[in-house]
Amino acid sequence: MISISGIEHQKELEALPYFTKSQAGLLIGKSDRNLDGKLAQLSRLGYLISLKKNLYVTDTFLNSVDRSYYTELIANTLRSPSYLSLEYVLAKSGLIPEGVFALESITLKSSRAYTNLLGHFSYHSLKPSLFTGYHQITWDDKVVLEATSAKALFDWLYLKKMLDVRAELTHDLRLNWGYFSSADYREFTQYVDLSHSPKMQQISRIIQELYAHS
Repeated sequence: MISISGIEHQKELEALPYFTKSQAGLLIGKSDRNLDGKLAQLSRLGYLISLKKNLYVTDTFLNSVDRSYYTELIANTLRSPSYLSLEYVLAKSGLIPEGVFALESITLKSSRAYTNLLGHFSYHSLKPSLFTGYHQITWDDKVVLEATSAKALFDWLYLKKMLDVRAELTHDLRLNWGYFSSADYREFTQYVDLSHSPKMQQISRIIQELYAHS
């Protein structure tokens, strides 16, 4: 632990998974330019980690937790509401063979990306009717929202520009269909129905024909 003189409530600051500039001001006991100067000093020392503009965590907290779970929590936090999805979840579920390092999410807000010490976070916008198909994962009394495998696949294909749908589903995308069960396919079709998308209806028919279990 680094002892920083001039912080009134250091232990409280170090117990927070993230905090805003205004919260830091209350705990550090400074405001305005004095606060900006103190935050800059603590950042130079490596004690304060910037997650995005006006959102921070201490290195003390960061070094005390499992970063993989914490990073997923931050993915939900940087742009809210959002849930983890797309290639990040597809890789976790085994549907795509490659490892994925960026944390990709679906949001109701405009698309955006952030990069910080934890990695790269990208957010893709969907209409409210399709902001569904996620479940809750509990980590250290916090809740992380993550798409199911079926919804992650739907989100990915829905947002992806495809010139030859059959060819890409059959060969180009290199999807591990062995990890896609009949229950996953039935769930997938629910999102297809919600989307009213001719493209997704075509994709659903091809998946059923080629890969879905009866």
